[in-house]
Amino acid sequence: MAAPVSDAPQAHVPDTPRSAMRAVGAESLNVLHFARQHAGALSLVFLGVLLPLWVFAALVGEVHEQEVFAFDAPLLNALHAIATPTLDTFFSWMSKLGFLWGVIPLDVAVVLWLALRRRSRPTLFFGISLVGSAILNVAAKNYFARMRPSLWLSITPETTYSFPSGHAMGSATLGVALVLLFWRTRWCWLVTPVIVLFVLLVGVSRVYLGVHYPSDILAGWAAAMAWVVGIHQLVDRTSPQPAVVGS
Repeated sequence: MAAPVSDAPQAHVPDTPRSAMRAVGAESLNVLHFARQHAGALSLVFLGVLLPLWVFAALVGEVHEQEVFAFDAPLLNALHAIATPTLDTFFSWMSKLGFLWGVIPLDVAVVLWLALRRRSRPTLFFGISLVGSAILNVAAKNYFARMRPSLWLSITPETTYSFPSGHAMGSATLGVALVLLFWRTRWCWLVTPVIVLFVLLVGVSRVYLGVHYPSDILAGWAAAMAWVVGIHQLVDRTSPQPAVVGS
């Protein structure tokens, strides 16, 4: 019995070296054209997803093997060496703002603001980013079960596991999500430096207070960035266009 003949067009295979070179050149031009057209998206995927994932994977490998990071103890001791009552108060407040007193209320406020404005796609992106980040952090903490630093008695002791930092991951999740929401607006250049400074200070506060290793902070930042940027790319390309709401 004869095999059925497909209606699909058959690919033309170059029959001479010259035609093969032409085909390779044409495909290379197509790749370059695509890269030029989507340079922004490709850069975002590389810098916002692949690079942070590489950093997180490198940290995870060492933590899983219970290796000691060379920079953890020196940075902890360096910050502890400059401790003063004023800095104690400042970084204690930054730590509080990095979670229950700042980040969480702002998370809720942004979601409600987007929902009330019927911004379906940004609401979906922001909501998934926050919930997914929280779940990932709790799961990672319990999986790696890394104990907190014990170089000195902290003025704000913690009893949960250490890796990755929940404060670092939560503040970075909020920060990266806000930057992406404001990226194409005139507010971007005002919002971004404030967010970067806030996320940095929250991370430093946790090391200063002696409740996290610097590697915990880096892992939290890397995981948050990879997750949020990945969700942004997914939602931006797969979610339906928001419905037009009548005035």
